[in-house]
Parts: sequence; structure tokens; C-alpha cells
Amino acid sequence: MGRSQESFNKKEVRNKKEKKRKEKEKKRLAKKESGKSSLDNMIAYVDENGKITSTPPDPTKKKEVKLEDIEIGVPAREKVELDPIRKGVITFFNDSKGFGFIRDLETNESIFVHVNNALDEIAEGDRVTFEIEKGPKGLAAVRVKLT
Repeated sequence: MGRSQESFNKKEVRNKKEKKRKEKEKKRLAKKESGKSSLDNMIAYVDENGKITSTPPDPTKKKEVKLEDIEIGVPAREKVELDPIRKGVITFFNDSKGFGFIRDLETNESIFVHVNNALDEIAEGDRVTFEIEKGPKGLAAVRVKLT
């Protein structure tokens, strides 16, 4: 007499799958009978102040918006003409290497300065006038003079 091809482990796996399938079917039928749609629970509204609420907006407060009034992106900055000769204070200067940084008094930017671009002897803490040019690694101060 031959042995059965179905082992105990195979029977257990088949029974577990069948049980899981039946439970899933019961849950689906119970959800269908309750009549609640999960989509209704997920809807959220945004009020005129940008706050998320669960209540729909009042149709009487509806405003008409013209398509031309909608701006997408960041508006262009107005060009402000800055004086080409700036004033600043040397916040750091390394005499041995010959470079430092100037803090612009108008914009509070830190601008690189090299000893080759200075017309006078400069040191840390000096008040200077300078012009800005684009250097190889960013903005650089040129024609630096003591005030």
C-alpha cells in the first residue's frame, strides 16, 4: 500500500490559507452591509485661512478669482541700484597669508578681500571703502581704501 502524498505540514498550510480566505470574505461582507465608505472618512476641506477642517466650506462665502490674478512661483525682485563704492569693516585679516573678510555695512554681507586688491595697508577692525567684483570663488572686494 502506498503512502499518502499529503503530509501533515501540507494539510496545516492548506487549512490556514482556507481559514484566512474565509475571514477576509467575512470582513468584506460586513463592510458592505454597514454601508460606510472609507472615502467619506478621508475627505478634508481647506478654509479661507488655509486650515484643514472636516466641514465643507460655506457656498455663500465663495469668491470669484480671476485667472490673471493667480501668481505661480516667486515674484521677481525689484532691482535696487546699490552705490558701487561700498563701506565696511574688516572683520578678519590674516597678515601672513594676505587675505581676510570685510563686512558690508549696508547689506551685512561678508566679502572676501586679498592684499593684492588693497590700495592701503589694512588690518583687522579698519573701516574701509571698496568695490565688489565677481572673483573665481564668489564676490571679492577690490580697490580697498582706508577711510
